[in-house]
Amino acid sequence: MGSLLVSFSAQAQLKEDEKVKLITLDPGHFHAALVQKFTLPDIESDVYVYAPKGPDVKSHLEKVDAYNFRKIDPTHWSEIVYTGPDFFEKMIAEKKGNVVVMAGNNRKKTEYIKKSIDAGFNVLGDKPMAIDNEHFEMLKSAFANAAKKHLVLYDIMTERYEITNTLQREFAMIPDVFGQLKKGTPKEPGVEMESVHYFYKYVSGNVLSRPDWFFDVKQQGEGLQDVGVHLVDLTQWECFPNKIIDYKKDIQFNNARRWPSYITLSQFKAITKLDGFPAFLKANVVKDTILKVYANGSVNYKLFGVNVKLTAKWGYAAPENSGDSQNSVLHGTKADLYVRQGAVEKYTPVLYIEPVNPSADYEKLVMARLKYLQKKYPGIDLKKNDKGWEVTIPEKYKDGHEAHFGRVTEKYLGYLRDGDMPAWEVPNMIAKYFTTTRALALAKGQTKD
Repeated sequence: MGSLLVSFSAQAQLKEDEKVKLITLDPGHFHAALVQKFTLPDIESDVYVYAPKGPDVKSHLEKVDAYNFRKIDPTHWSEIVYTGPDFFEKMIAEKKGNVVVMAGNNRKKTEYIKKSIDAGFNVLGDKPMAIDNEHFEMLKSAFANAAKKHLVLYDIMTERYEITNTLQREFAMIPDVFGQLKKGTPKEPGVEMESVHYFYKYVSGNVLSRPDWFFDVKQQGEGLQDVGVHLVDLTQWECFPNKIIDYKKDIQFNNARRWPSYITLSQFKAITKLDGFPAFLKANVVKDTILKVYANGSVNYKLFGVNVKLTAKWGYAAPENSGDSQNSVLHGTKADLYVRQGAVEKYTPVLYIEPVNPSADYEKLVMARLKYLQKKYPGIDLKKNDKGWEVTIPEKYKDGHEAHFGRVTEKYLGYLRDGDMPAWEVPNMIAKYFTTTRALALAKGQTKD
């Protein structure tokens, strides 16, 4: 696999003056619109949309219109829309673009990815690109065919661009500060990450209306297999930078579990704007008014011998003045690197360095290494506290989750333009989806490991 992927990553997809021509396929998730929130110079303004008729595509087009007509920094997208039951076949036949963006219902997303690759399209896919073992096998096939056809298949990993995650990775790469990553045990892992998301939330300043299928795990995926993809990605990216993962050899599972969230009928109405539960959710309705959604999951596994525990949770609505949150810790032999996002941090992520039995000259070494890091990230600093230091980060680096979609897209455009996707990206995407989908099988008792 390695040599094949290296040759694949070395080939540019665009000619010198060629622009990306976007196709948006069945946009059922607001992430599809966020790819277009900002103007990107390498993308044609005409965007072709193929989707079934219904509220999902309508909501998508309204979001893009809002970007076009906002007063500050408006975009200039022209959405050329085809709706009908044969939308996918129509897209394949017309081939109006060279990059397909997929962010929506996950029941058929992997199939659409594979068939789009087979037809010669590059694909930028929102997570998750696979929600169970069957779709994982299909995704592997898509990656193999993309390599043969020299196409770029890539998923949207926005959390790499959250500055606290970025700096957590940077400090973990400094032995004088962090030491070495502890292997830990299943009970006391070397890496722990937890994300908490909410069904009721604001996007681009407005209350997000979610489609009814979002609450069907067969269409959306369960918590760990959806937002948990980010946690697996951050673990791989932060703890083992630039290292190729062989999912068959480098990952071993300790245990996994899943549990439901409960959504009342009134809460469901507030989120979906529908009057009741649809027929396909009736089997999950308790006492006629409560929907049982398996939106929570946890996995405890080893990656290169390091014990890792990842947890994804969903609730109805966030505490006042807060939102989705993510907390993590990397345990090093010299220091623990925490990202916390609680009430103390005013619900914004903050990075802490907490030394473990520091030597007499440890602080001097930390300050010396900080100077090197400040050259790469001017303005960052350390503020002393009772346990070590808080990393202070200038506001200019805190561009927000929605802006990160533009940064991922820019990275993807670079891969298309320059053919410089790192050799580790594809095998590590495969390893990532192996981890999430196998965890689901373990949690449901479908396999033993």
